[in-house]
Amino acid sequence: MTEAADHPFIAAVKPLVDAMGGEMVEPERARGDDVVLAWEGRDVLAVRLPHLSDSLDHILADLERRHGVPLAQLDRKTKQSVVRVLEARGAFSVRHGVETVAGALGVSRFTVYNYLNRENAAKGDG
Repeated sequence: MTEAADHPFIAAVKPLVDAMGGEMVEPERARGDDVVLAWEGRDVLAVRLPHLSDSLDHILADLERRHGVPLAQLDRKTKQSVVRVLEARGAFSVRHGVETVAGALGVSRFTVYNYLNRENAAKGDG
């Protein structure tokens, strides 16, 4: 992105694109699966969405930044909270999602499944 980078629309959507792990490209460089965004009838920006597996890595990195430490260093209660956030964001619908999350949290797949089952049981009791 060159001269259009200071466009107010681009500035407005940049935090969302960054949070998704997407890439902003010039509209003329858009590929078939990119999302082209227009402002006042003119194409201003194309957003290249990440692959689902890349999205999970991006979400994990963002959670690590928010907590200020590697996720594996979090206490059990906080790790359970992270699993709830990840479940809400669809992390476990991604192939090898449980394995990826378990590795990031420094726990076994079995532990992640226990966290998920515990959360689902609590929802059923409410």
